[in-house]
Amino acid sequence: MNSSRPAVHQFILPERLRRRRAVFYSSVLLLTSVATWFMADLLWRDNGISGLEWVLLVLFVILFTQISVGFVTAMLGYYVINRGGDRQRITRTIDWNTEEVPLATTAIVMPVFNEDVSRVFEGLRVIYRSLEATGKLEHFDFFILSDSNKPNQWIQEEVAWAELCKQVNGFGRIFYRKRRQQINKKAGNVADFLRRWGKRYRYMVVLDADSIMTGEAIVKLVAMMEKNPQTGLIQTAPRLIYGESLYARMQQFANRLYSPIFLAGLNYWQQQDGNYWGHNAIIRVQPFMDHCALPDLPGSEPFGGRILSHDFVEAALMRKAGWHVWLAHDIEGTFEEGPPSLIDSAKRDRRWCQGNMQHSWLITARGFRPANRFHLLMGVMAYVSSPLWLMFLVLSTIHVFNQVLTPAGHFAMDRYMRVMGRVVEVPEALALFLFTMLLLFLPKVIRVFTVMQRSSQAVCFGGRGPLALSALLEIVLSALLAPIHMFFNSKFVFFSLLGQGVSWVTQRRGAEDGTDWREAIITHGGQTFFGLVWGVSAFILLPAFFWWLSPVLSGLVFSIPISIILSKSSLGSQARRVGIFLTPEETQPPHELSRLTQNLAMCYKHMRPLETLRNDYGLLQAVLDPYINAVHVAMLRQRRPSEESRDWFSLLRHRLLFEGPGQLTTKETLALLLDAESMIWLHEELWKQPNSALAEWWRLAMRQYNVLTATPITALYR
Repeated sequence: MNSSRPAVHQFILPERLRRRRAVFYSSVLLLTSVATWFMADLLWRDNGISGLEWVLLVLFVILFTQISVGFVTAMLGYYVINRGGDRQRITRTIDWNTEEVPLATTAIVMPVFNEDVSRVFEGLRVIYRSLEATGKLEHFDFFILSDSNKPNQWIQEEVAWAELCKQVNGFGRIFYRKRRQQINKKAGNVADFLRRWGKRYRYMVVLDADSIMTGEAIVKLVAMMEKNPQTGLIQTAPRLIYGESLYARMQQFANRLYSPIFLAGLNYWQQQDGNYWGHNAIIRVQPFMDHCALPDLPGSEPFGGRILSHDFVEAALMRKAGWHVWLAHDIEGTFEEGPPSLIDSAKRDRRWCQGNMQHSWLITARGFRPANRFHLLMGVMAYVSSPLWLMFLVLSTIHVFNQVLTPAGHFAMDRYMRVMGRVVEVPEALALFLFTMLLLFLPKVIRVFTVMQRSSQAVCFGGRGPLALSALLEIVLSALLAPIHMFFNSKFVFFSLLGQGVSWVTQRRGAEDGTDWREAIITHGGQTFFGLVWGVSAFILLPAFFWWLSPVLSGLVFSIPISIILSKSSLGSQARRVGIFLTPEETQPPHELSRLTQNLAMCYKHMRPLETLRNDYGLLQAVLDPYINAVHVAMLRQRRPSEESRDWFSLLRHRLLFEGPGQLTTKETLALLLDAESMIWLHEELWKQPNSALAEWWRLAMRQYNVLTATPITALYR
């Protein structure tokens, strides 16, 4: 595990890589130049370019460059896939049919924060069994790294861990750790793990709480790392799964259908200068520990302080140290879940926005590779482009209104363009619009027709008819959602510039009942009002311009019903029944996903404690059940509190038993759960005290104890 600069092993000749990147950047420059020429000619026609028009032109160049990057990436990906794949990809370094590569010690780490306990541990069970089936389990250890700050959550995690270890014989191979202090969120959680146990392992596979990876995929990742000693990180491309709402199903359909060409194109030009997305990836531990410690940025939040979006920076630091970072986009068997609604997606973007905005400090950091600077820049632009688009559209509206309201001014939407001295019979503004639409939608259209030509692939999406209908519906819905996302991200960037930070909350993963009207009105009301004012003003002053704006206005004006409709799991279920937004993971699910679905259905069926006890059910188990109490105490650090602390703990214990858990704050409950002496005392005293002396809550808990334990605890996490 030497962390020095790795020996040079060339996957692709430098000259050839430079040619690939020259094609990529030149194509982006060419497309942007053509569009800029269109735009400049449109603005120049009357009396030259005014100050406002110069601003519009600069904004247009920036925004169209981003569109060109996406288009060129997709077209390169289509070229690569159409010719049978890139010969220089990382997965081709091993002949999987004939070559057997010895594996090394690997930790599979899953940081969690107030997540669905059943989903987390059933996911781990599936991964464990899948690795066991490969015959390579002895090389892997599992770590659940909890930052959960809810007492109920903490105890349920411990119970689930103990039961999982019992059922799969995983003691000594599956470990659970609960941090006392939640410092630096997920990045700090992983860093704490590495400080304690990192030197025991050559690699670690980092998962999210909703991640699933097959044993075959994990074994392949370790084998590729062993085969390529100069590689420090390999990122897979996880597929979205378990979408229940219409919004989630649309997202996972688009991810599954379109991402292959974008990912293949991305890998084509970046090669060993890849990126890290924070999960479903394998990392060489020692160089990561040596080189990827995250610095604190100057200043305070939101731009300063601890880095929130750590993954891009860690990839850049790994490359700075000379280690390769690869995207294994063609590795199958790697999955994750997406947000169930538009509002949940926006909440996640709020966190990501601040993290990506911090990267503006690092774009010019000393020693970073050009490709990593480009990744950081694109991460910033993913959010900054939204206020730029909004500014461009608003300024365009002002520009049009000025022309209409100026006595000598005019604004003709049917003007013809002049090319090389000739008059071309195409409206100039329409030509630019069509060119932009071509770049936005041509990759999707090509991908749909390519899949439809191959019946075996089309069947995975439900057949040619459902595939075409799903793709058409996705394009329409994406067009409606684009201005809504634009407003959300513009708001997030504005808040960040005002110095407003974000708190880290648990991501909602289930669809539940969808978005209610109150939440939708509060969230989207401003967007609706803005769209109405904008649209009415445009229609009064220039109806022709109103129709040009209508795609943007439609999404804003109808944002409330759109958000509600797309969040409904019932509509998502109906769409699935009729074959809309089907994915290969649904039509031909791998064994691991089928097993997880079955286990979760059984698990949720048995988890029905009384509503009165539900909020403190974990505390009930830790105090009342002797087995769970013993497990919990065994996992605590033994401390010797001061006399003052002893008096405080004694007071809390008596309040808990004789007044009930509802009289304690979350902080006080957590303090008791962290104190081994208190937990032992509580368990003993609860069974010693007569019922009449206990709080009514505990009397109810004890009456239901036999009922709740009549079903073996293993049924809760089957």
